[in-house]
Amino acid sequence: MTIAGFHAVTARLRQRPETVREIYIDATRNDGRARDLKKLAEERRVRVIAVDAKRLDGMAPGARHQGVVAQAEAVDMPKFIEDVLESLNEPPLLLVLDGVQDPHNLGACLRVADGAGAHAVIAPKDRSVGLTLAAIKVASGAAETVPYIAVTNLARTMRDLKDRGIWLIGTDDEAPESLYKARLEGPLALVLGAEGEGLRRLTKDTCDSLVSIPMMGSVSSLNVSVASGICLYEARRRRMA
Repeated sequence: MTIAGFHAVTARLRQRPETVREIYIDATRNDGRARDLKKLAEERRVRVIAVDAKRLDGMAPGARHQGVVAQAEAVDMPKFIEDVLESLNEPPLLLVLDGVQDPHNLGACLRVADGAGAHAVIAPKDRSVGLTLAAIKVASGAAETVPYIAVTNLARTMRDLKDRGIWLIGTDDEAPESLYKARLEGPLALVLGAEGEGLRRLTKDTCDSLVSIPMMGSVSSLNVSVASGICLYEARRRRMA
């Protein structure tokens, strides 16, 4: 697999250096960031090859690679939510994304999921962007630490989660209950939709409850990655308290 960008390549080098085959870096870059990456690669015994920018563009088409691309083995991550749930020694904390089609939003959601200690991100195979090169880059290593579970039928998966005793809370701008007053303790899945469209009707109806994030200013909604961070960290704060 191809990994692009300084954050993503550096994170893989630190977390799982044995999976990195080679790193290609823009031959014209000799700044501090490039030198730090080369030093880390040397410490991890990974070869760094200087190439021209056009070759990097061909290796990572459409991605903002920042002058660095790595070829690495795919990390073996759980592909089914059952595998994730059976491995936990604490109540599940899950993020469910409905209709997120921007790779930058997905990457940012994975990043906040990692930071808040979420156990998995679940999304439908259809109407979702999936783990593209751009999403992996924005995730800055979180795509290798947080399982991304793509499911065929999101509503059915949500019902299965409910059967396992996991409480499903969806976000809706019109919901009368505030996130800060909602039940967030215990096994929990937070369900968010794309900015603008929000949750689809069936997804919304499958949730156990709906909450809104209080908005104090003039804007009416938040980016899905920002909203995910607020919800996940509030749930984590409750657990830590």
